[in-house]
Amino acid sequence: MGTKELEKKSSGGGLVAAWKQNPLVSTGLVLILMIVVQTAIMIYNFGEGSVGELLLSLLTNWLNILRNNAPVGIIALGMTFVIISGGIDLSVGSTLVAVGAMVMMVVDGSATGLLAGMGITGLLAGMGITGVPAYIIAIAVGLVFGALLGWLNGVLIAHGKLPPFIATLGTMQIFRSVTQHLTQHANPSVPKGFLQIANLKIGSFYIMPILYWLAIAAVLYVVSKRTTFGRHVFAVGSNIRTARLSGINVNKVKRRIYMLTGMLVAIAAIIQVSRIGSMDYASAGSGYEMDAIAAVIVGGTSMSGGKGSIVGTVLGMLIIGVMNNLLTLFGVPPFLREACKGVIVIVAVLLQKKEADA
Repeated sequence: MGTKELEKKSSGGGLVAAWKQNPLVSTGLVLILMIVVQTAIMIYNFGEGSVGELLLSLLTNWLNILRNNAPVGIIALGMTFVIISGGIDLSVGSTLVAVGAMVMMVVDGSATGLLAGMGITGLLAGMGITGVPAYIIAIAVGLVFGALLGWLNGVLIAHGKLPPFIATLGTMQIFRSVTQHLTQHANPSVPKGFLQIANLKIGSFYIMPILYWLAIAAVLYVVSKRTTFGRHVFAVGSNIRTARLSGINVNKVKRRIYMLTGMLVAIAAIIQVSRIGSMDYASAGSGYEMDAIAAVIVGGTSMSGGKGSIVGTVLGMLIIGVMNNLLTLFGVPPFLREACKGVIVIVAVLLQKKEADA
């Protein structure tokens, strides 16, 4: 009798308990609800047409949402490690601009590039390197440069003992302003072959950015769950003093976290450059830090550190993407959409605080 009562009580409160204790459950249920609402609205607005046309319309819409949010989604994966460790990175948008400019400088083959005043069309073109070898080198340079900028953040935080907010706020201003200064007279041209990195068609769809995002998420999921580095990230975020006493090189872990984030931002920058073929240094990446942080927090990662998951961040990014699409369908003005993101972040943090107090 007692066993049956316990089983009944457990089964009856299982969903509620899972909602309160497992962020993935609550995030997943919210996402499902939003998907249902969006699908219903799209079906209602579809009008006349065959079932096949309706399904194609729904698929195209979803692929557009995923593709448009893939670069920010990749950045959010790095932000997950940063926030789990108890930090924050406000410089990701500016890092994206800096890396994008570097990649275009390296791969540029036009006569109006960054070094045109010196009679050089582009760094690699000036050396006679073009085509696929040039693209590979440009990607490698972009990844190294992104890691270097991330390393700088890590050094300021780990060795300079600056609060992450202050350190990355400063580098956010530095990276973008220096990039704008150095590129103010530049008009680089991205070769058509480089554009295939993000615009290669698979079937009838442009899904390469989505595939990059999912592949990176899968790798980082394994890193967070199965590697020593992943365990150290959680340990540093949970209790930095205990982590030090247990023999973890905290400064090294922090440097690696921000270097990883810098590399992920570099990947997002490469995707952006190859997808669009250019970059507006004044506005590119603007607000990406907000979107990435929102995705991480909505996905259940604790702002106090020590708790979070890659899967939750992916779900959180999908929620942000679907929310943006829903707001567009409802005709909400663009400026108010950003307010909605702010509300979501505040509510998510308040819920985390309530759970912690409980």
